Amino acid sequence: MKHIHVSCAIIERNGLVLAAQRNSHMSMPLKWEFPGGKIDGGESAEECLRRELAEELCIEIGINRRLASHTHHYEAFTVTLHPFVCSLKTEQIVLHEHRAVTWLPPESLHTLDWAEADWPIIADYLQNAGLEG
Repeated sequence: MKHIHVSCAIIERNGLVLAAQRNSHMSMPLKWEFPGGKIDGGESAEECLRRELAEELCIEIGINRRLASHTHHYEAFTVTLHPFVCSLKTEQIVLHEHRAVTWLPPESLHTLDWAEADWPIIADYLQNAGLEG
């Protein structure tokens, strides 16, 4: 079974968190996720995150801290997510791959239809932020 490693960004701004909706042509269409992408060989998780966010959203980020990685087994593949809490260094977001983005208070993240692999990341993030026990 294919196992991919993905960096993802929990981008915070003014007390809100950015969520990105996958487009209808991607695998897991219209699911919400933390933006990021597959780590290439020889690339660090941080380098991957900066590259993917520049490509997909035309943004530059500051990486504030790393959270625990989580592995999720889908039917067709396994993914390990490497999450980073980040800040946004650029104002404008340009969607190249996603259908939409939204800013939500952290306690409202659960209201979206997330990709299954993102749920443990959300739980860790909220616990780390003192919003969930």
